[in-house]
Amino acid sequence: MKNINLGTLQKVDIREIWEHEATEFTPWLAKQENIDMLGSAIGLDLIVEAEEKDVGPFRADILCKDVATNNLVLIENQLERTDHKHLGQLLTYATGLNAVSIIWIAAEFNEEHRATLDWLNKITGQEYNFFGVQIELYKIGNSQIAPDFTVVSKPNNWSRIVSSNTSKMDYEDLGPTKIKQLHFWTRLCEVIKEKKDSPLRVRKPRPQHWHNFAIGASEVNLASTFNTKEEMITAEVYIINNKEIFKEFEKNKEIIEKEFGEELEWQLLPDRAASRIKIIKTNCDLENEDNWEEYVNWLIGKLEKLYYVFNKRLADL
Repeated sequence: MKNINLGTLQKVDIREIWEHEATEFTPWLAKQENIDMLGSAIGLDLIVEAEEKDVGPFRADILCKDVATNNLVLIENQLERTDHKHLGQLLTYATGLNAVSIIWIAAEFNEEHRATLDWLNKITGQEYNFFGVQIELYKIGNSQIAPDFTVVSKPNNWSRIVSSNTSKMDYEDLGPTKIKQLHFWTRLCEVIKEKKDSPLRVRKPRPQHWHNFAIGASEVNLASTFNTKEEMITAEVYIINNKEIFKEFEKNKEIIEKEFGEELEWQLLPDRAASRIKIIKTNCDLENEDNWEEYVNWLIGKLEKLYYVFNKRLADL
């Protein structure tokens, strides 16, 4: 019989890691890879829209968008036991922002507050969703500390609602190009999962001309695009509403391109919200499925290089 030694799961006090909710926990959660963990726990594909969003004289913690429906999702954080004050803030912010999904994250839920969320889900229409999510931290021995999101309250028939929204978004009224795009990104994600050692964390494929990956900052994504009109694919660093990050990267352009191993296209795009740093592959025909493996492998190779080159620089910024 094997002699198996197993470690003991130890709970870690949240305040040992995040002393301040607004200045430490909220910025951590707003990173796309952490929002992805939260989204996975509740069954939503979320993209961060804003931190500390003004709502009249108040400020909501995090505002996201549900990729499947384009609806706003409000997140309110509380690194302690739930209280009436935060419940009131949650409803005030949701009203002011017209959010249709509201997520209350706390270290511990009072039974009365959990019951209140259940009641709100019962009396409101299917388009409104209230979640209670408890966050805890654990480690085994001297291992890294890991977060755990546990859903303590969610809408009735939530799995069925998510499945319905996803089905409508993926297949309702789609033309042949959109369907091809969905299948192409699905194959891209399958290959990444098969690799197992890729730094790229896959998200649910969508019927659109781009597919994004988190890289460690809410203002920055890795993006892969397929331009069917110009028959080209791109792998790029996509910077949203922050020209200063682009300029910081551009100061080290020569070093970055040397690390990457190729020249990159640097597009500040001063008249637009986003900036791009990208590499292009031409003569790519979406209709030619025989070449999809070539396109997929090219994209993964370039995206992984971009991840390794820019992720560490984002951490320094």
